[in-house]
Amino acid sequence: MKTDFKFSNLLGSVYRKGNLIYTDDGTCLLSPVGNRVTVFDLINNKSHTLPFAHRTNVARIALHPRGQLLLTIDEGGQAILSHFQRRIVLYRFSLRDKENRSISALAFSPSGTHFAVAIGRKIEVWRTPSTPGSHESAENEDEDGGLEFAPFVRYRQYVSHYDSVQSIEWSSDSRFFLSASKDLTARIWSLDPEEGFTPTTLAGHRTAVYAAWFSNDQETIWTISKDGALFRWQYLPPPDVDLEMVTEDDERWRISERHYFFQDQANLTTAAFHAPSNLLVTGFSNGLFMLHELPSFSEIHKLSISASKIDTVSINKSGEWLAFGSSALGQLLVWEWQSESYILKQQGHFDSLNALTYSPSGDRVITCADDGKIKVWDTASGFCIVTFTEHTSGVTACEFARRGNVLFTASLDGSVRAFDLIRYRCFRTFTAPKRLSFSSIAVDPAGDVVAAGSLDDFDIHIWSVQTGQLLDQLSGHEGPVASLAFAPNGSSLVSGSWDRTVRIWSVFARTQTSEPLQLQADVLCVAVRPDSRQIAVSTLDGQLTFWSMSEGTQEGGTDGRRDVSGGRKVSDRRTAANVAGTKNFNTITYSADGSVVLAGGNSKYICLYAVETAVLLHKYTVSVNLSLEGTQEFLNSRLLTEAGPQALPDEVGENSDLEDRLDKSLPGSKRGDAAQRKTAPAVRVPGVAFSPTGRAFCAASTEGLLIYSVDSGVQFDPFDLDVDVTPESTLKTLAQRQWLKALVMAFRLNHPKLITRVYRAVPTSDIGLVVRDLPRVYLDRLLRHVAKEVDTSPHMELNFLWLESLLRQHGSVLKEKPGEFAEVVRMVQRAVGRIQGEVMRVADGNARTVDYFLGQPRVGGTGLQQKKLTDGHSTNDAEIGDEDEDEEMVGGADEWVGLE
Repeated sequence: MKTDFKFSNLLGSVYRKGNLIYTDDGTCLLSPVGNRVTVFDLINNKSHTLPFAHRTNVARIALHPRGQLLLTIDEGGQAILSHFQRRIVLYRFSLRDKENRSISALAFSPSGTHFAVAIGRKIEVWRTPSTPGSHESAENEDEDGGLEFAPFVRYRQYVSHYDSVQSIEWSSDSRFFLSASKDLTARIWSLDPEEGFTPTTLAGHRTAVYAAWFSNDQETIWTISKDGALFRWQYLPPPDVDLEMVTEDDERWRISERHYFFQDQANLTTAAFHAPSNLLVTGFSNGLFMLHELPSFSEIHKLSISASKIDTVSINKSGEWLAFGSSALGQLLVWEWQSESYILKQQGHFDSLNALTYSPSGDRVITCADDGKIKVWDTASGFCIVTFTEHTSGVTACEFARRGNVLFTASLDGSVRAFDLIRYRCFRTFTAPKRLSFSSIAVDPAGDVVAAGSLDDFDIHIWSVQTGQLLDQLSGHEGPVASLAFAPNGSSLVSGSWDRTVRIWSVFARTQTSEPLQLQADVLCVAVRPDSRQIAVSTLDGQLTFWSMSEGTQEGGTDGRRDVSGGRKVSDRRTAANVAGTKNFNTITYSADGSVVLAGGNSKYICLYAVETAVLLHKYTVSVNLSLEGTQEFLNSRLLTEAGPQALPDEVGENSDLEDRLDKSLPGSKRGDAAQRKTAPAVRVPGVAFSPTGRAFCAASTEGLLIYSVDSGVQFDPFDLDVDVTPESTLKTLAQRQWLKALVMAFRLNHPKLITRVYRAVPTSDIGLVVRDLPRVYLDRLLRHVAKEVDTSPHMELNFLWLESLLRQHGSVLKEKPGEFAEVVRMVQRAVGRIQGEVMRVADGNARTVDYFLGQPRVGGTGLQQKKLTDGHSTNDAEIGDEDEDEEMVGGADEWVGLE
């Protein structure tokens, strides 16, 4: 199978911290998620994560007005300028100053030539680097069209504030900008020296000024502070002065109106202003947001959307959609205020993930976490489609039944629950005779029996799914049961325990016997190969061993301590190679064909091993985010202070003594001390799972649900191209009626519109010949294209002719290599199933219509004659003759209606 997996998407987390921004057309929303940026397509209901990653969490993001350049800055001041459409990194630059102050505001000018960034109390304006390949950069580039040597050039620096700047807002003509600061003032700056203009300070607030904006005509300035005070500033003469005596020199920016938000025990945390519609949106620390129309300050809406504070709000260009982000619970909402409806409402797990599993169809991923929630994620769109909250404590394990849409979960609340994923409800709850915290689960392939193990008890509990009754308690282990797995053929149950044994139970035999396999250390995880012939076992000493299930002998093994050894924590005094506790695998899983094993643990690495040779094939780095514990390899002596490592003291805490702000959590504790104000989560991988198709795998990590897939979108192969393959030559070949050659040339160029044009131009009589001679290397791509055409285009008969010919002539290849073509076959099945459902609905509707017409009462001649009499017609002979003809016609119609 292919093993060149690459990062594809990040699910399980929709917002962490920072600001939200819309694209210029307002259809996409950009949200910072840890050290990455996720793009939510609000029209097509899809999401994707940009491939590049920062070294720390992203603090600020800004999009160029033309939509090409995306500037992201992390907490350490490192900036990445990327091409938004191509998703590639153009430049990396450091905006960090000597005092290492954080970035608090970032904004591009409306003209796009400059951007302003707030570093502490200082504001810096930089020239925007040119975009490679654009018309603007042609004059600055050399003949080869390369990148600029020094793209970031600082244009001007502004230092007048006495505290951190919280907001920067440009004027519409890009000549001026406003800054709001914690020093209770807002200031007006000019980009270039203006005649008669002097920098102006707007003072009058009693608390920190959060934001300042220009009105649409730039004649008014609005400022808002933390205590909910909104001031309107206008260029006015002094009060109580005779207007005839006022000169232009006496006019200044003065407060003309004052408005206040009265919120008990709540502070303003975020605000946004849409100048064209004069719409003001404010968010507060109690989860409430309000909409006001300015300058009348009339309240439009008032709604509570979160249990915690709202961190950021953004308005799209048209002013219709409002985006809210709450970092405490990881919530992201897009609200259309005119219709009062949600466009997007997503929330990730606000606690660490524990386990995950794929659905049998491969289009769903189920995650469970310590917050007691179970979420179902759609792999195609990247959105959470349902959340189950029946458990009252952390959910530790989840498993799918191979038949049917039934999900089983185990929790620390002492229950095992079964969920129906068609009706989205919990239909069965399994409990033990005594209070236990279940940590592992296994489901019979037939879906008749569910087994669960606990770290509090040494027995394995088995229930009947149909009745919910406890069938048996398997005794034999002398330590807590850490992992359970049923053989795919349903013959045996495999359990691993801390007593250094793995037992194979014959659950369905008349005598329930168990065969123990002795190991050298505590067992952490077991997995059974899909052919039910082999068991993979991970132990506490970092060993990964493979055992024969039928003979009970060891077939191979490898030492994974050096492979899985992750980074060091801030408080560790050793390097990553000498840190204990990270040198073992807590989770392992087989691929769909059983040729490779994927393993992860309490480190930043995921290891892929070949089963036959026990050789490490690939090592995937989960995260490079230095904001997490366990990502650094070596001790950085520059970060050491007299009080210890620089990250340990809480510099923003309320305690005055340094000793009171130090982290005094117990060694080995994962979650830290809940009483401390500053805790950093440690990077770890509690669960991994392969998709049923084998084309992707997902990993539950501290940052969320990471999806790695074989990149089917690699569209360029230089070995297939030559100078003769161009769009013009392809169209010329198509005009010459060389269908197969034109189709292959279009696939080599991989131009979607060109492929569709050639595909639809092939006559129906020649489809069979084209498919028969199609090179096998293009079979996957043609099937994928046909599946997309079936799903999107109205040419139903043409698409099904292609599909029938492909399956008829290449069906044996699809059957021989199910792992290679499983994904595209599932795409075809979904598309055909959707068309089938639509055709059946139309057929049912037509059948009911025909039944309705056939069930109508017969129309007699007396009725027609009575109708004519009531209409006032005379009954002469001609009319009577006509009536006879009508009666004959009606009688014929009656005879025709009666035929069934």
